[in-house]
Amino acid sequence: MTDPTDRPIDRVHDDVVPDDDGVAEDEPSSSWGFATKAIHVGQDPEAVTGAITVPVFQTSTFAQSAVGKHSGYEYARTGNPTRTALENALASLERAHFGVSFASGLAAEDAILRILEPGDHVVLGNDAYGGTFRLISKIFTRSGISWSAHDLSDPDRLGTDWPAATKMVWVETPTNPLLTVVDIEAVAVAAQSSAARVVVDNTFATPYLQNPLDLGADIVVHSTTKYVGGHSDVVGGFVATNDADVDEHLTFIQNAVGAVPAPWDCYLTLRGVKTLALRMDRHNANAAAIVDLLQNHEAVTSVLYPGLPGHRGHAAARKQMRGYGGMVSFRVGSQDRANRVIEATRVFTLAESLGAVESLIEHPGVMTHASAAGSPLEVPDDLVRLSVGIEEEDDLVADLRQALDSIA
Repeated sequence: MTDPTDRPIDRVHDDVVPDDDGVAEDEPSSSWGFATKAIHVGQDPEAVTGAITVPVFQTSTFAQSAVGKHSGYEYARTGNPTRTALENALASLERAHFGVSFASGLAAEDAILRILEPGDHVVLGNDAYGGTFRLISKIFTRSGISWSAHDLSDPDRLGTDWPAATKMVWVETPTNPLLTVVDIEAVAVAAQSSAARVVVDNTFATPYLQNPLDLGADIVVHSTTKYVGGHSDVVGGFVATNDADVDEHLTFIQNAVGAVPAPWDCYLTLRGVKTLALRMDRHNANAAAIVDLLQNHEAVTSVLYPGLPGHRGHAAARKQMRGYGGMVSFRVGSQDRANRVIEATRVFTLAESLGAVESLIEHPGVMTHASAAGSPLEVPDDLVRLSVGIEEEDDLVADLRQALDSIA
């Protein structure tokens, strides 16, 4: 395990530690709302100059006052003040004791999966990000880890056919790209019988809309490349937990493996955090307008969005989310028709990734989820996925309408 001196200062986020009722106390920030925390937690003015913005500590090492005596930082792979500020801020938003940042979302997932031992089993939802599926099915199976795909959205089937060796249940909600909603609390209860840890990928919802730790999850993971960063200019990952043993494992992996974000990346991500609340409100509103268009357009055969009353997971979404997000998927009947719609948009940009200020459109089966082809996680070939940005609502609706009109 890691030596305490290998860890940067303030790794325990005392200002957001919940009491037994899940409510933080004993710190001024305990009464702050989301947007206030996003701007202030971990981001006090810099002590030497009074700089209001957290500086980019662009250094590889730190001077020590004597042999073995340092200020809490000794080497930048192990810890960096810009990174600590980001970790403190994000942990506060996820209402977590601990937060650990990584160079990418998949690096964060890799660190979590290293908790497992040979012979352990992972239960994976039957809809998940293609990179997660590839990491588990192609990389960790080489180390003796097995996996199986299950419909985690059906509470009546939770735990009934999970292998006895299940030690981790990997949840996305809403899922990528079919936007299935999983009842986190129900999964957490089912996982207790097998002593399995519940991991929730909260990338789509963000901590603004959903806090899985409050619902019984053990670990929360984000690709901060997406909504948290929010500007398509930085790649990163983050893990939040209230489990000290998990945190010790993650910080050891972070230091030992070295998949850490650079100070500049942490600065850019932290800048994105400050406006997350504002952006998510706009993402939500624009997505709702797009859904209205899709529901009433003859070229669309089905709309996948948890905000729709007819959505299978709508009740669970209402229970655990504070909004339905900016991701929308829909089907148009064939891959050719999907391609034609995608290629006809002008404001929506054809590109992978999601969650940034600009609106994106893609074909998951060919692009982000190609690795799942032929597996239980294969997605329909007529599926189109939208990441609805924060442009003017009327412009987005008009652009998508003309693209759909081209195949109507």
